[in-house]
Amino acid sequence: MFDIGFWEIIFILVITLLVVGPERLPRIARTAGLWVGKMRGFVASVKADIDQELATEELKKALAKQASVPELEELINEVTGAPLAAMESQPETARNKLADERNDKPAETPAADDKEK
Repeated sequence: MFDIGFWEIIFILVITLLVVGPERLPRIARTAGLWVGKMRGFVASVKADIDQELATEELKKALAKQASVPELEELINEVTGAPLAAMESQPETARNKLADERNDKPAETPAADDKEK
């Protein structure tokens, strides 16, 4: 980030020692360390938020790509839409057809006198 070498840091420390004095230098160093720690924490949290947003966007793109596959849409419609629509429009015929597909007996219909009760 910064291009500061060893000698530049030594020079800054010597100037700080001369300006501030040896009595207040440890307190100033401690305060500077706390500020640097807070800045690093802030940068880390911003970086984590950005990474999370990027992952969310990638997931949304992948889901949109999968949802746009025509074969998948046809399969979903075939599995969920057709049997339900058939059972709603013609329940007796659909029940018998499903029973035939399963090689079971057709579903029995209630007798007319059972309906009167």
